Amino acid sequence: MIRTDALEQLPVRSALPGLSRALDERGVAVLCAPPGMGKTTLVPLALAGLTGPEGPRGPARRVLVAEPRRIAARAAARRMAWLLGEPVGGRVGFTVRGERRAGPRTVVEVVTTGVLLQRLQRDPELAGVGTVILDECHERHLDADTAAAFLLDVRAALRPELRLVAASATTDAEGWARLLGDAPVVEARGTSHPVDVVWAAPDRPVRPPHGMRVDPALLEHVAGVVRRALREREGDVLCFLPGVGEISRVAGRLGGPGTLGAEVLQVHGRAPAEVQDAVLAGGSGVRRVVLATSVAESSLTVPGVRVVVDSGLAREPRTDHARGLSALTTVRASHAAARQRAGRAGREAPGAVYRCWTEADDGRLPRFPAAEITVADLTAFALQAACWGDPDASGLALLDPPPSGAMAAAREVLTATGAVGPDGRPTGRGRRMARLGVHPRLARALLDGAREVGARRAAEVVALLSEEPPRDYGDDLAAAWRAARRGGDGYGARWRAEARRLEGALKGSAEDGTGAEAAGRDDTQGDAAGDRGEASGDSTGARGRASGSGTDGRDRTSGGGAVGRGRASGNSAGARGGASGGRSDSRGDTPGPEAGGRGGASGDGGRGQGSGSGSPGSRGGGRNRGPEEDGRPGAFSDDAVAGLVTALAFPERVARLRGEGSYLMASGTGARLGEGSRLRSAPWLAVAVADRPVTAASARVLLGAVIDEDTARSAARALRAEGEEVHWSEERRDVVARRVERLGAVELAERPLTAPDPALVRAALLDGLRSEGLGLLRWPDGAAGLRQRLAFLHRELGEPWPDVSEEALLEGAEDWLGWELERARRRADLERLDAGKALERLLPWASGAAARLDELAPERLEVPSGSRIRVDYGESQPVLAVKLQELFGLQETPRLAGGRVPVLVHLLSPAGRPAAVTADLASFWREGYRAVRAELRGRYPRHPWPEDPSAAVATRRTNARR
Repeated sequence: MIRTDALEQLPVRSALPGLSRALDERGVAVLCAPPGMGKTTLVPLALAGLTGPEGPRGPARRVLVAEPRRIAARAAARRMAWLLGEPVGGRVGFTVRGERRAGPRTVVEVVTTGVLLQRLQRDPELAGVGTVILDECHERHLDADTAAAFLLDVRAALRPELRLVAASATTDAEGWARLLGDAPVVEARGTSHPVDVVWAAPDRPVRPPHGMRVDPALLEHVAGVVRRALREREGDVLCFLPGVGEISRVAGRLGGPGTLGAEVLQVHGRAPAEVQDAVLAGGSGVRRVVLATSVAESSLTVPGVRVVVDSGLAREPRTDHARGLSALTTVRASHAAARQRAGRAGREAPGAVYRCWTEADDGRLPRFPAAEITVADLTAFALQAACWGDPDASGLALLDPPPSGAMAAAREVLTATGAVGPDGRPTGRGRRMARLGVHPRLARALLDGAREVGARRAAEVVALLSEEPPRDYGDDLAAAWRAARRGGDGYGARWRAEARRLEGALKGSAEDGTGAEAAGRDDTQGDAAGDRGEASGDSTGARGRASGSGTDGRDRTSGGGAVGRGRASGNSAGARGGASGGRSDSRGDTPGPEAGGRGGASGDGGRGQGSGSGSPGSRGGGRNRGPEEDGRPGAFSDDAVAGLVTALAFPERVARLRGEGSYLMASGTGARLGEGSRLRSAPWLAVAVADRPVTAASARVLLGAVIDEDTARSAARALRAEGEEVHWSEERRDVVARRVERLGAVELAERPLTAPDPALVRAALLDGLRSEGLGLLRWPDGAAGLRQRLAFLHRELGEPWPDVSEEALLEGAEDWLGWELERARRRADLERLDAGKALERLLPWASGAAARLDELAPERLEVPSGSRIRVDYGESQPVLAVKLQELFGLQETPRLAGGRVPVLVHLLSPAGRPAAVTADLASFWREGYRAVRAELRGRYPRHPWPEDPSAAVATRRTNARR
């Protein structure tokens, strides 16, 4: 029996007539409704014609509702079924990864955006579907943006009658309206329950989030605010935290029901479905504190919640394409997210939200979260676009275009794995990878690993990589595999289900190019899971979310078999024609190219290339000795299998030991294991999960597997290179000439070169000279003086006198070092090179000015005593340091550079100590000399001190000897 009273109480009912008109007239609409108004539950039922006159006339038309998360999809379907008074699986059903409850009678089906994408790739027409609702568009998840672009293509080319609704509580209505072709914006303005805002900032400053780190003082404060809310308000409390680790720590601070007076529950995308369902089913009379990640932001009503405590933090993916590392980072939640969170308190009755920041800080929050397409790894998206028929995604209608650098990195990975050809279009192998429902890297590992170790074992390891095991499983992937087999926890159950799904998907795609159809039309296998903002630590690569392909328990897909937009070669029939072209028998696949992309992925690991996947390593030295022959599934230990499959997924992360617990990955990034890790002494590792803290020089290995060199060479063979290297070694401080074999940045073997290319040697010596400076050369007496004289003339006269500064000489070293550099082969040769003779090549011989060097900047000046005194050109003004008595009778200061620059005369005492400094000798004789004479005459009585030095005879001798 339909619960009419409950339906009539949903405020969004007032917007239904306007929404129906907009869809009838335009076929597209943007629906904006504040949280708690029923848009997720009532609107689909109404558009399907299941609730009364607001729905379309005639027979009911199927409605697909796309939710960003599995928990939201299940909850929405159950709520709608309850409103109709019937169980889930009848007229209302849902499909998420690994679970489908829908049948022939289903009219409204709630799916994840990953499932929707898989269906679009397989059947672009969405036969039988009348309306698609994209819920929670404001979150800007990559799958939702992609699904919207594909649906607009379908409307334009195949199904103009297909109706499309973009719905959210806090969306960018204008942007979505433009994207949907100036779609009407329908706003629900019904009455919703008020929510009081309490600003509950910490009393003391807390450190801002840094990477994955959250200040423990903030978590202590959040726990205190929860306790305060329990004292001040009625009802259950829903507390938003950025990740699983923060949830666990706050739960520990709150204590149990005995001390808190309430039951503490934890909800996140990785929590078991039964735990999530229990939270959504309501309490049993005991107050509850629900600690949740952003999975509880939208599309959910947690019964009994009257209070929300908002930490103000969220997690977003970030990708370092240069290092091949992806990670989550903690950021300030956006205004849109804060509004969504607050709305959870007013779903059933008036409520309150405690915000753990100041009202002033609230004005500085970003309006919306960062669009995932702008910050995430786009490898899975690029494969989706390629399978759709738009390899560069340039023709897709997207709110934000994909960054060119991220797309280039994604295409390199896809090309290297054999998923796409040189033209960017998907190969048969690529379509098969897309149908497996995991990130392309993991799909490659599953396909190629299964050939070596069997489908079941490969699927089990890929299932571990698709959702990172709990941290208490340790950092050894093989040990985590064994723990998952033994474990009766929620992770173990999910892992077993995913392993079964992957094994079935692998066999199904091998039997028939249609993928899901071959597995009994079970399109639940078209999703790959990942948790954005869920991790207890910052990790990369193993989870779907680390690749930018999964967040908050959202189901994911990497594409499917159907090609949209008619972009396939020879196909001008649009998406319909592409669908048939998408059916590709994997037996006709060709191996991937032997080239590694920026992402470091290597080519197809099949037996058709070289040595195939090689010999997986293990702690026992490789393979177990058993009754089966090498290369058969039973021939490898668990350690060997875990290492091989991980290396196939992340070949650029095979790493070689370079010190205790320190490794160098093939990508060139250093990596370190934690203290006490069982892996610390392994010569080689395949790194599955790693992060790189912002201030750290090396990545931190969070999950890895032991391999041997043969496995590393085989899995990452596209990164292998052998060649001659001639370079300046900073470590040896000399030229190194050798032939080197490398696996990416990892050096495998070397041998000296006996006759290296002279040009390379010269370049290496120049690098060394630039590194160590001109002091590497020999500067005999006079060489430094010549350089100073030339610098003086260049400064005072300019051209044609050369610039002999450090920068200029290093830049033009090849010119002035000449044949001496050509003959040099090592550091010692440079140390013997006479810099003074080499500098003479820079003199302006061609103009004839070189002949005037001694005239314009003489090395020495003759003074009245007859002495030839060296001029010091090391200062800004040339200095002549001479004993005072040797200048008697000299009327004017000597001048250089053709009379332009007077020397700075340092007048010395008979003992050679400074007595006076002047650039105007005549003035000194008149005014300064008397004071110097009075001071020094008594100290040096044997030396002449005439009253008129300008008329006296200069001397180098004392009075006694005259």
